[in-house]
Amino acid sequence: MSGGAVASLPEGLLDGGVWFRVEAAATASAVRRTAERLAVELGLPERRIADLSIVAAEVAGNLVKHADEGLVLLRTVRTAEQAGVELIAVDRGPGMADLAVSAADGHSTAGTLGIGLGAIVRQSSWCDVHSVFGKGTVLATQVWPADPPPAAWAAGVTRPLTGESVSGDAYSVREADGRRQVMMCDGLGHGGLAAAAAHEAIRAFQDAPAGPPAAVLELMHRRMNHTRGAAVAVAELDADAGLVRYAGLGNITGTVIPPVGSRRGMVSLPGIAGHQRRQIREYDYPITPDAIVLMHSDGVVDRWTPADYPGLLAHSPLVIAATVLRDAGVRRDDAGVLVARLP
Repeated sequence: MSGGAVASLPEGLLDGGVWFRVEAAATASAVRRTAERLAVELGLPERRIADLSIVAAEVAGNLVKHADEGLVLLRTVRTAEQAGVELIAVDRGPGMADLAVSAADGHSTAGTLGIGLGAIVRQSSWCDVHSVFGKGTVLATQVWPADPPPAAWAAGVTRPLTGESVSGDAYSVREADGRRQVMMCDGLGHGGLAAAAAHEAIRAFQDAPAGPPAAVLELMHRRMNHTRGAAVAVAELDADAGLVRYAGLGNITGTVIPPVGSRRGMVSLPGIAGHQRRQIREYDYPITPDAIVLMHSDGVVDRWTPADYPGLLAHSPLVIAATVLRDAGVRRDDAGVLVARLP
């Protein structure tokens, strides 16, 4: 976690992002200044940098004034055509009983010159908020230099072990010859060597020829033999067949979660991608358009209940992932959550 003044861009900001613990005005100012520096580095137009400055100031300022245990993740988002800046803010209370009222100008910054949640929504290219009264709020916002890309069908969030600047947990999303695939990995241990294994997993996943998850995972296993290894799982969401195809090695948890009814766990086999495997097998699971696929590392416990978060599964994969990480990422370890749904 970071805090206080920032003299230069923190290491990793252009890659996996940087978390800020936002408990004082000085840290809120650091979030704003760092967001501005990142936007300049990415070449955003001055008008969009000004918009981002307002967004970052309001997001971080509201955490200081209204939230408990507020955190902000600041990171780069990219498409093939452009790069933008993303902020994800989470807190553990008090939450908002009525989002529409809270979004009214002046409400969330009463007594200040700010114009609150409404300004965040207006100045952002894209924004999504979920709040449960008494539990807290998760807000995700993006500022792009031009028109934002289509809404993401999959997204994830990772957080390093406290005291580490990089995470050994990572995820990746791709579309290859019509196959929509996601990957979640957990590099063994933590710190730089775990992160190196995770980065190689991402490269191998993105480089792999289009094929079913088992074939992709087999190639990743071979490509990762020079790293310390990782737990890895690959899932493919097939809308036409109404199936999730899943292959995993090691302790990545994969689950299909419908809005109503019981969740269904997916099978990962024992092993370490890059070092040990007896076999790689692929399993199929039914999925409906209103369900999600959730994958996470062992830094996240599997004891959260969707029923405790009314309306959450209707939100973006990013907000769902950040909510689960906030409330279930309680083990002293790197933590990562990935959420995907049928397009």
